Amino acid sequence: MNDQQHPYDPYQPQPQIIGYDAYGQPVYQQQAQQPGHTYDPYAQQPQQPAAEQGYGYDYDPYAAGGGPQQQAYGYDAYGQQQGYGYPPAYDQTGQQAAVDTTQQWNVPPQQQYEQQAQAAAPAPVQAPEPPAQPQPSAVPGPRRPAPDEEPTYRTEQFSFIEEPNEDSEDVIDWLKFTESRSERREEARRRGRNRVVALIVVLALAVVGGVGYLWSAGMLPGTSDPEQRKNTATGPQKRDVIVVHLHNTKQGGTSTALLVDNTTTGQGTTVLLPNALAVANDDGTTTTLGKSVEDDGASGTREAIGTLLGTKITGTWRLDTPFLENLVEIVGNIDITTDTDVPAAKPGEDPLVKKGENQTLSGPAAVAYATHRGPGEPEAKQLQRFGAVMYGVLRKISSDPKSAAETVATLVQILDPSLPEKDLGASLAKLAEHAKGGDYKTAVLPVEPDGTLGEEATGSVVKDILGGKISAPEQGAAVRVGVRNATGNGDATEAARIVLVNGGYAFIDSGKADKEAKSQVIYGDAAQKPKADEVAKTLGLPAGTVQQGKAATNADVTVVLGQDYKIRRSGGQDGQAGD
Repeated sequence: MNDQQHPYDPYQPQPQIIGYDAYGQPVYQQQAQQPGHTYDPYAQQPQQPAAEQGYGYDYDPYAAGGGPQQQAYGYDAYGQQQGYGYPPAYDQTGQQAAVDTTQQWNVPPQQQYEQQAQAAAPAPVQAPEPPAQPQPSAVPGPRRPAPDEEPTYRTEQFSFIEEPNEDSEDVIDWLKFTESRSERREEARRRGRNRVVALIVVLALAVVGGVGYLWSAGMLPGTSDPEQRKNTATGPQKRDVIVVHLHNTKQGGTSTALLVDNTTTGQGTTVLLPNALAVANDDGTTTTLGKSVEDDGASGTREAIGTLLGTKITGTWRLDTPFLENLVEIVGNIDITTDTDVPAAKPGEDPLVKKGENQTLSGPAAVAYATHRGPGEPEAKQLQRFGAVMYGVLRKISSDPKSAAETVATLVQILDPSLPEKDLGASLAKLAEHAKGGDYKTAVLPVEPDGTLGEEATGSVVKDILGGKISAPEQGAAVRVGVRNATGNGDATEAARIVLVNGGYAFIDSGKADKEAKSQVIYGDAAQKPKADEVAKTLGLPAGTVQQGKAATNADVTVVLGQDYKIRRSGGQDGQAGD
């Protein structure tokens, strides 16, 4: 009987054998697949349960084995079981069932070919499945990773091996590094402690040294008299001294002052020198300071003043009144305290300078006040006004040496070669610093009526301001000999001067004294004794007259001419000084 689902068509073209496969089975030509039947001969068929084996589709007619072949069964539309396939199988009773050969062609050709190709292919060898591992009922087993996931490993899947020696060496090196770093830190701490100890020791020594210096200098409270500490310093003092000549171009005459910068004590001073001061000319003759400025010029006067006062003068600054006027205008006027009114040039006009404190003076007013000398006034009054103007100018000049030099250059004046603009600016800058800080004063050098220096002058000005004790003269310099006339004869001083100058000595007129019978040659320093002996021989005095004592401050050797001194007259005759 025909299958309802796969009817047999005797007119359908039969498949054509195109060859044989490796097993000797015929290979048929493939035909177009019928619609609705998609079959993959290499697809794995579902495995039937064990209870249905022999009744499903697991039958392989070419499989090896001696068991009875089983017929695959199907079901028709009425639920009747139908057998398909070839060769015949056994029925349920174990007897070979009759096979209707007419049913062999009921299988669709495509399906038949696929079954034959599948039967001809060697049976796949399946690896035996590993025995099932017992799984705990309460705890689920580990999840197998998906194909695209990284595998997850358990601890027991790893095996550990001994690390190579290089790793051990690295550990040793690391231990050495940490140990050496600890040692370096400890060494750094030790060096830091040593530095702190050294710093403390240095500070302690500095404190002790400072206290010792203050104690030796008498600057500690209660260790010395304040008067002794005022403007003094122990040991040699360094001073910078320049001489200033103010030339009055309208009225004539000059005014001279020394600008002293004591760098040791930090004190600035203006020392005013009267024109009546007796100084020596180039030939050794005595003249006044005013005449020396006019006759000998800057260089000769500077040397004469240095010899008289026993100080070294750096240079000379000639300041004419027009330049003083310009200097006051450049610094922006000055403020000083005036002691008198300066009348105007025309009668009836207001005074050019008014008396009072903190008076602002312009250039012309400053020149008028610096050169003003009233009727019957001593020269010292005019010198003090000149000193006040100089103090006011110094307070306005810059403390910077470069700026001060530019101020001097602005004056466009011809300076003495001994004091160029750079050096003068540096000196004025230092003095300006003292004037602005309040460490500045003005003093007048006192002189005797004859122009000589007395004890007051040598003690208060020459000693305290200009150098303390007189230092030894430089190599090759002439020995300074101060002569005081105590003979009662005025000619004795001139006679002694001529003799000393001819002998190569620098003569200093120390004035007159009361009559004395015996002459004296006095030296202060023991190193000056040989020079004192030579001076005595030059003057014709006996060796007994040389003695150590208090010599004049501005001289190396002091000679007091007594009545026993014999004046040498022209023609070789000697005369008694007392005659």
